[in-house]
Amino acid sequence: MTKRAPSIRDVAIAAGVSTATVSRTLSSPEVVSEKTRETVYRAISETGYRLNVMARNLRRRETGAIAVLLPNLGNPFFAKILSGIAEVMSAAGYNVLITDTTPTSPDDHRFPEYFSHNQTDGLIVLDGMLNRELLLNRGTPEVRAPMVFACEWIDEIERPKVTIDNRAASERAVSHLIELGHRRVGHVCGPPDNVLTVTRRQGTREALQAAGLPCRDDWFYAGDFSLQSGADAARRWCETPDRPTAVHCASDEMAMGFIGELHRRRVRVPEDVSVVGFDDLEITAHFIPPLTTIHQPRVEIGRAAARMLLERMRIPPQDRQRGPVPRLVLPVELVERLSTAPPPVDARQNAG
Repeated sequence: MTKRAPSIRDVAIAAGVSTATVSRTLSSPEVVSEKTRETVYRAISETGYRLNVMARNLRRRETGAIAVLLPNLGNPFFAKILSGIAEVMSAAGYNVLITDTTPTSPDDHRFPEYFSHNQTDGLIVLDGMLNRELLLNRGTPEVRAPMVFACEWIDEIERPKVTIDNRAASERAVSHLIELGHRRVGHVCGPPDNVLTVTRRQGTREALQAAGLPCRDDWFYAGDFSLQSGADAARRWCETPDRPTAVHCASDEMAMGFIGELHRRRVRVPEDVSVVGFDDLEITAHFIPPLTTIHQPRVEIGRAAARMLLERMRIPPQDRQRGPVPRLVLPVELVERLSTAPPPVDARQNAG
């Protein structure tokens, strides 16, 4: 006997809500509470319920898919964001297409088709370094797919976005080092012109200036968010006269590369230098030493971006330019672990 496919009623019973609430959660998730959404999504997963996506798409003239554009598919930072996006979009009956925006050749033109409403119903962009012309000039509003920025963004392009306050987060990381007694603090920056690099560097400078501490150019080391650039920065740190006793890295990968290179050179963390990261990747709690870092709510960033996109997709194209552009700034927190400590005694004496 063929097993009956789960229905919306089955989901409602499992969630302990009405069928109308299930329907609202699937069609307009922003109008129900987060607790209700989580309950309904869990019930959908438990029952195995699936929307009749093909029938719905034919009715609405939709593709049934959204695209996520990110700058490095191999970067573990994006995994939890993608899981948050997939959770919300899958429950709403959409497939999620993921593409790496890293160019494969000088004339790489893989992306334009994603910006057409005939190819995808919407986009979530996690790459603030994409070609601005590509994002701005994709025809009339009627043929452009709605777009939401997540994590990264481009200032001159007014689109909905889900972010954190990167400047304030870096300011908090540096303030933690200052509170420990550090008076010589350095910074490993991200790639030039990246919006995250700019705002995190700004937060670092503001924290140092507010404390009346030196903000020296030779203590700001170039990087690109990668492990290797962190290791390169550590080599430059070792060559720096009167070097910093603490360093704030603009990503966890750079912080781990920085610490790894110091370990090879028999420099101890945090005894000889304290290190703070940014992101709170899963591995950082198990790194040696466990890394003090800024925790980003990456799953919730993905969920929020997906919900925002669903809301934009329900607005008629000609009306999307009206009214304020939605922006959500999610909170972050400093996670204190063992990679930070008061500066060495001799450094404190010299500072005094």
